[in-house]
Amino acid sequence: MSAPMIHSAPVVRAPIAREGRRALLGPGILSRTALTLLALGFLTLPVLAEGPRLALKGDITAERDVITLGDLVAGAPPALAQRALFRAPALGTSGTIQVRRIVEATAGLGLDAPESGGRLQISVQRAARRIAAPEIEGAVKAALAKVRGLDAGFVTVAFEGEPPVLTVPPDLIAAVTAQEVTYDPRSRRVSALVVVGERQASLRVAGQVVEMADVAVLTRAVNRGETLSAPDIAVERRPREGLPADSAADAAAFIGQVAQKSLGAGTALRAGELNRPDLVARGEAVTIVYETPGVALALRGQAREGGPLGAVIGVINPVSKKVIQATVIGPGRVTVAPIVPVAAAAPAAPARLASARP
Repeated sequence: MSAPMIHSAPVVRAPIAREGRRALLGPGILSRTALTLLALGFLTLPVLAEGPRLALKGDITAERDVITLGDLVAGAPPALAQRALFRAPALGTSGTIQVRRIVEATAGLGLDAPESGGRLQISVQRAARRIAAPEIEGAVKAALAKVRGLDAGFVTVAFEGEPPVLTVPPDLIAAVTAQEVTYDPRSRRVSALVVVGERQASLRVAGQVVEMADVAVLTRAVNRGETLSAPDIAVERRPREGLPADSAADAAAFIGQVAQKSLGAGTALRAGELNRPDLVARGEAVTIVYETPGVALALRGQAREGGPLGAVIGVINPVSKKVIQATVIGPGRVTVAPIVPVAAAAPAAPARLASARP
């Protein structure tokens, strides 16, 4: 026998459940939701309209003569950012601004008080460019060279008092010149008005003109009897006044010379403190050279004294045992000059008597 077939009945959803879900999203709920979202939108509009909050920037550097709202406050409205609120300190100096004054200034513009982070004041540094003494001195020396004909490379200016400094705005890029220059050659006093550009900044200076000169100096200390070499000598530019009269700038002229006494590093070399090295020593056996046209003689002798190249020293002639004067011409060599005979004077012609006229 075959098993009976079982037919499953179709599932029928209750219409009551569908109706309940429609009731949850009814017109009343939708209306209330829309009103809530609209209210939230209106609440956020003032926040969006306010824009960024105002806040102090902290310590600042002023580039101009005035300090604007935008210099002090972050988030300032563009239309008010360039509004001048305070005067800046003098060039190169600093100052402070009380926060309460900034709050009063912003309130006067119809703005809320900026966030201060608890600060009571801010520091303001005025930007500046400093023209130091070397550049000022260069301008004065250039004027002296043009007006007085002084060699700018061989003069310096010793300014009175503290080294002068000229403070100018950082964006002022112009030539530094000296005007109204006065110079007294006897006292060597100079005064001038140093200006930048078209007198956008100026400073009056005064001082003493010092003439300079090149001089050979020692780079190290040397002992008596030491021979100088090239590394021992340098040329420096020093004030002319006070330099020894026998100093010189030619370093090569002192190479190979011998110190006659101990000298310290930096000493200006003098001819009187140096000498050429002796090529002949006292008591040394030397060769005496005698030369005349067609005749050349050489004999041995003994030096009675030492001497450098070109010095005239006494030498003992071994033949005659006499002391002769000879000139040093090299190591262990001297020469004697031939005796030039003096020509006899021609007898004077007898005077011719003028004939007497009758």
